[in-house]
Amino acid sequence: MEKLKGNERRELILSKLKESRRPIKGADLAKLCGVSRQVIVGDITLLKAHGESIVATSSGYVHLGSEAPQRKGVLSRKVACTHTPDQTEGELNLIVDAGASVRDVTVEHPVYGELTAAIMVNNRHDVGQFISRVNETGSPFLLELTGGPHLHTISADSEEILDRAEQALREHGLLTDEA
Repeated sequence: MEKLKGNERRELILSKLKESRRPIKGADLAKLCGVSRQVIVGDITLLKAHGESIVATSSGYVHLGSEAPQRKGVLSRKVACTHTPDQTEGELNLIVDAGASVRDVTVEHPVYGELTAAIMVNNRHDVGQFISRVNETGSPFLLELTGGPHLHTISADSEEILDRAEQALREHGLLTDEA
């Protein structure tokens, strides 16, 4: 593809992110636009600065506004979990096996306050990619900052699915019960 100018490129990036129901890797956007991945990082920063709800996940970039119009009736819930880092893959698999998606993880840091990171996993394949990316980079899980306690925003098409995910976490001792 011919190298696009800045505004044209950002319009194309925004359009692709809004149309997609899945994360898009920066390298794929770079190839589409005929530029380097670093140029895409700069474009994403500019789009965010202009109010676009774009998040970087381990699987690529996601436009948060794109999920709602395409998935009418999606419900979400916060769940509090506590476990060790080696239980993370199992935790995420329990949620997606119940039919829910994991949107993010939040921890309460003593210095920085609330830290939230997008995860955006919808199935076992996504979970596997997320875990592989963490392992490849040697990055710690956010829960390591708190010794285990963290929140997830989970989403699904029904309360029944959210309840099923929460019950699976409870049965495996990963859900932090309310006081």
